[in-house]
Amino acid sequence: MKLAVADLARALSRQLAPLYLVFGDEPLQVGESVAAIRTAARARGFQDWELFFVQPGFDWSMLRDSAVSMPLFGGARVLDVRMPDKPDQDGAAFLAEYAAAPSPDCLLVLSAGKLTQDEQKKAWFQACERTGAVVQVRDLTGRALVQWLDQRMNAKGLLADQAGLGALAARVEGNLLAAAQEIEKLHILYGPGAVDVEQISAAVADSARFDVFALVDAVLGSRLVRARRILEALQGEGTPPAFVLWALSREARALAGIIVRTGRGESLDSACARQTALKIFGGHKALIAQAAARIDVERSHTILRLCAAADRKIKGEQIGDAWDGLLEVCAAFCGFPGLRAS
Repeated sequence: MKLAVADLARALSRQLAPLYLVFGDEPLQVGESVAAIRTAARARGFQDWELFFVQPGFDWSMLRDSAVSMPLFGGARVLDVRMPDKPDQDGAAFLAEYAAAPSPDCLLVLSAGKLTQDEQKKAWFQACERTGAVVQVRDLTGRALVQWLDQRMNAKGLLADQAGLGALAARVEGNLLAAAQEIEKLHILYGPGAVDVEQISAAVADSARFDVFALVDAVLGSRLVRARRILEALQGEGTPPAFVLWALSREARALAGIIVRTGRGESLDSACARQTALKIFGGHKALIAQAAARIDVERSHTILRLCAAADRKIKGEQIGDAWDGLLEVCAAFCGFPGLRAS
């Protein structure tokens, strides 16, 4: 069975397929589709979750063993298998075999990058399509992108007219992750309600030399001098401190969870995939790895406490300058938790 991304939620509300294959080169939609499947599975009693990252040399027999073994407490399991692209010969053979006789105690959820038309004609792909549901993620352009933006904004309580949606679409086309971040920014800046094209254009303008995401990269890389310079530029450009704090605190929450999991022996890839605060991949993951290697659990808690203090200063609930509070957060990320603005 083939499903469009837009039809996935409705299909999940009716019943679960024995397996799912979600593929495409748009990571936000792939990740959110997999998350929706996991949520639906959990509601139907699939409480256990096993995560597999397919890399060169991956041993598919591990997945076969998990599929046939009885879980420790007898519960149903989700087997979440993440492939960069097509499976190798062993993987293709296993998937064709599994799709022919899926385990009633397992829900196999496969995700992959772009798969060519030739690959979609292979036996493993056809077997998955016959037995389960195949969701192809496509790049959104034109009217489809505008509709997606409208739905995403509505979910945040934001209302925009066609002019505003068009301005936003022109800014983010080809990068849905950036689109999601811009909508989050609009929500923080203006709150629920109507936003016009002038507000949207001002919020997503490219004129600023620095942005909060450059600040996040700087603190993850322990570059305090650069972080301070970016913070001063953001203040000078009139960036709301609440938006800066949103970016820093979101990163702090995600990093704290990753540090705990890697401290228990979990791989970085698995720890990044398990946290839900934000999507982590590419160069961002490399910076997360740097930060997780130098920041321990205690300091991650210090960063979170400083975020809470900065929030109180922004809201006027605590004496102190909001921007000084943000600098203290940046300093803690970079290894100087006692630094105060002078």
